[in-house]
Amino acid sequence: MPAVSPPVSESPTAPAAGAETWLVWRSGPGEPAWNMAADQALLEAAPRIGRPVLRFYAWSVPAATFGYAQRYADAERLTPLRPLIRRPTGGGVVPHNADWTYTLAFPPAHWWYGLRARESYRRLHAWVQAALARAGVSTRLAAEPARGAPAHCFQRAEQFDVLLAGGGKVAGAAQRRTRTGLLIQGSVQPPPGPARPTWETALCEQAAVQWGIVWQPWTPDAELLAQAERLALTRYSLDAFNRRR
Repeated sequence: MPAVSPPVSESPTAPAAGAETWLVWRSGPGEPAWNMAADQALLEAAPRIGRPVLRFYAWSVPAATFGYAQRYADAERLTPLRPLIRRPTGGGVVPHNADWTYTLAFPPAHWWYGLRARESYRRLHAWVQAALARAGVSTRLAAEPARGAPAHCFQRAEQFDVLLAGGGKVAGAAQRRTRTGLLIQGSVQPPPGPARPTWETALCEQAAVQWGIVWQPWTPDAELLAQAERLALTRYSLDAFNRRR
């Protein structure tokens, strides 16, 4: 998922260690349309939630997603996986038949929201890289940007994507910044070695060590869940939406 949102004017630094509590939502396997709807609902609710939310989730059936600005006809040629769902973020086609997916949602008042788009992408994947190292997987960040139109996300690497030591891409992400917050959707193709729970634990531990983040388990309220259901039914499950361009 290589796309990033337009830059903003400032690039603030993280606050002092121990200054923040972030929320973690382990939502488990979800239907493809609901997974995308839940992420949009998180973005819309970010000001009300008031804290960053990290969501770990999986897929009840194999599926693929593609960026909100990408043409459906282009996306469907790149993967046999169905359903094929338009994401609320940008980028290329991402297969979800075995990947480790996660989402971050930041409210507008948070320092991460104010990062320039490229710095946000770099910071995210440096964090993912360090977490994989904690889980015993050696990786590096791609040094150069890719050229050409968005395609299959894991067939090429954008600058700051996470690569295995042998060169294959293992992690990508896409961002979308709106007035309500910043949404980041990330995918990790399972590397040899650790199981998913090991990596999820490592990701949280790395943030605690690096930024002093305190993690608080979180469950969304009825308002957010109802909005996710509405969006799944009226947007992400509909051919008219997914094929709109």
